[in-house]
Amino acid sequence: MDVGFLGLGGMGRAVAANLVAAGHRVRVWNRSRPPVEELARRGAEAAATPADAFRGDVAITLLADDAAIREVGLAGPLLEQAPSGLVHVNMATVSVDLTRELASAHAARGLGYVAAPVFGRVDVAAAGQLAIVAAGAAGAIDRAWPLFEVMGRRTWRLGPDPVAAAAVKIAGNFMLASAIEALAEATVLASRYGVSAESLLDVLTNSLFDAPVYKRYGALIEGRKYEPAGFRMVLGLKDVRLALAAGEAARVPLPFASVLRDAFLEGVAHGDGELDWSAVAEVSRRRAGPDL
Repeated sequence: MDVGFLGLGGMGRAVAANLVAAGHRVRVWNRSRPPVEELARRGAEAAATPADAFRGDVAITLLADDAAIREVGLAGPLLEQAPSGLVHVNMATVSVDLTRELASAHAARGLGYVAAPVFGRVDVAAAGQLAIVAAGAAGAIDRAWPLFEVMGRRTWRLGPDPVAAAAVKIAGNFMLASAIEALAEATVLASRYGVSAESLLDVLTNSLFDAPVYKRYGALIEGRKYEPAGFRMVLGLKDVRLALAAGEAARVPLPFASVLRDAFLEGVAHGDGELDWSAVAEVSRRRAGPDL
C-alpha cells in the first residue's frame, strides 16, 4: 500500500518502521530531519514537505497535539493539496472539538477521515501490539485495516463518528493518569510507615491490582526510572486538560481530573515535564516532605 506518514516522535518512528518492514511504500515527514533520515535508511522515502507525504492510498498522522496539527495545515490548507479519495488516519490524541472540525473539513473536500488513536507506549508500538480505537466511515476504516493489522494486536471499530474514538482515547488516558496518581500517593503513604515501594507494589500488583498498568507504572515509580520517557509528563498534562475540556463541553463533572491537572502542572513547574509521566510520584514525595 502507498502510505504517507507525518510525525516521527518515538511512537511515530516505531509505527512507520513496522509499516516499512511489512512491505508498504512509506513516505515520511517530520519537522526535524534526523528521524526522517533514520527511517530512510530502513527503506522509507523521505518527504521534503508535509504535502509530499500527505498523499497515496492512506496518509497517517501521529503529531503531538492540536497545535501541531494546525501548524502543519491539517485543519485546512494541506487538505487543499491532497488527492481526491485519500483516507487520512489521525492516530494522535486530540481534542473533541478539533476532531469534529477535521471530520467536517475532510468531508467538504471529498477526503476520508478516520480517528484512530492508540493505547500503548513506544515499546508496545515497536512490537506491533498497540490497541487501536478507530471511528469513521466504514469504507475508510476498511482501506486502512491492513495497516492497523501491522500496527496493533487489536482494532476496535467505534462507528462512523470520529468523535467516538477521540472520546474513548481521552477517557482512557484520564484513567491511566488516575492510576498513576493513585500509585504515587499510595507509595508515599506506605513509605511513611516504613514500607518500601518494592514491598508495597509486590503485594498490590500481585493481588488487588494485578494488571499491566499497575505493574508497569509501579515498577517505574519504585525504581524512580523516569528516563527515557515512554510518555512525557507534559503530554500527560495535555491529555488531562483534554478530559477537562471534553467534560465541560458535555456538562460532565470530572472532579478528579482537576486534581490530576494540578499534580501534573506542579511536576512540569518543577522541571519534570520531559520525564515520564510516572514522575508525578515526585510531586507526591515533595508534598510529603524533604525526608522522602
